[in-house]
Amino acid sequence: MTTTPELRPKRGPLDGITVLDFSRVLAGPYCTMILADLGARVIKIEKLGTGDDTRVWGPLVDHEGVKESAYFMCFNRGKESIALDIKSPRDRELLERMFAKADVVVENFRPGVMERLGYGAEHLARTHPHLVYASISGFGHTGPYSDLPGYDMVVQAMGGIMSLTGWPDSPPARVGTSFGDLGAALFAAVGIIASLYKRTGDAQGSRVDIGMLDCQAALMETALARFDVEGEVPTRTGDSHPSLAPFETFAASDGRFVIAAGNDQLFMLLAEALGSPELALDTRFLSNDLRCRHRSELVKAIETIVSTAPMAHWIDLLNVAGVPCAPINTIDKLFTHPQLRARNMIVQVEGEAGRAVRTAGNPIKLGAFVESDPRVPIKSPALNEHREAILAELMAGTGDYAAAESEDTPTAPSTLGGPAVPATP
Repeated sequence: MTTTPELRPKRGPLDGITVLDFSRVLAGPYCTMILADLGARVIKIEKLGTGDDTRVWGPLVDHEGVKESAYFMCFNRGKESIALDIKSPRDRELLERMFAKADVVVENFRPGVMERLGYGAEHLARTHPHLVYASISGFGHTGPYSDLPGYDMVVQAMGGIMSLTGWPDSPPARVGTSFGDLGAALFAAVGIIASLYKRTGDAQGSRVDIGMLDCQAALMETALARFDVEGEVPTRTGDSHPSLAPFETFAASDGRFVIAAGNDQLFMLLAEALGSPELALDTRFLSNDLRCRHRSELVKAIETIVSTAPMAHWIDLLNVAGVPCAPINTIDKLFTHPQLRARNMIVQVEGEAGRAVRTAGNPIKLGAFVESDPRVPIKSPALNEHREAILAELMAGTGDYAAAESEDTPTAPSTLGGPAVPATP
């Protein structure tokens, strides 16, 4: 297939793995984006006519008369697209062939939808037992809430993260990114990769059932244990850590910045760097537990010092001393951040019109696969862009069906296996 080398990095640990991606919007596409970044071939199965809902979501890139969604491009980079009518016998036959050659199926419909389409996990486990089948839904496929719709903000609220986010005297706040979707996507990717590893031993696929609410509970850090031990409901603490001090923001003369001195040694280094070693000897601040109890006095003492000079002055001093600290960067600062640039964490994606959009790259840096970390724009697919090539690839040698869709086209090597097949021009 002539487009595939442009879509995916040259190599990656998941090279040779094919993923059929029935998902849409964010949780599923983000999961399969991770798999594509790691070298898997991801074929996005889209709805005829409209495709993924996010193809029309803003921000829109208007380039040479073509409007494309930057949202869609970011999370569907490196994938292929085929639009199918699941009710059509012809497309269902095509899907059956794709299932036979794929390794992973990912879907994020409400429970029951894939079953009604005839492609539920239990059915495919019987007909294609080699498949790893991953479902991402609001509440998973078991339990009393399994049939309810689950959106990011719903599970943020239900899972407790909103009750911990914001300032004590303010209403609960949504986390600034889609924490519910992204958390579920990451856990799904881990489950898929673990299942692929298991399959190397027994040749059997597995069911991966991811509930967004489960993932929110898993990401609560020690909040549940804190309540169980202390008997007090954890609540919003603003920008401070509930169990560490000083571990929050402080006001310098030109704005707020973060100091995160998470143990006694770091606190002593902080006191020295601030030119006030006596802080470390203050009986109120001798241990982390004491510093947490006397947090307000500690913050006042530190701010009395740091308010006398700009952030950059203190950050330079603290970095030399080895005390964790940081400015509070706005998003625009990330594009030029020297560490992110050095790690190739700002990449470009582009769609049909060819206008590149900058976004975050793959944070999983694997020494044996350096070449799989692309430094050129990664393509996101136009709707149904790869139908003819995929169909020709699957139907090679079967006669009229393939010829009807890709007549008189040149040949190209097949990436799903088998002989050379017709390729799109």
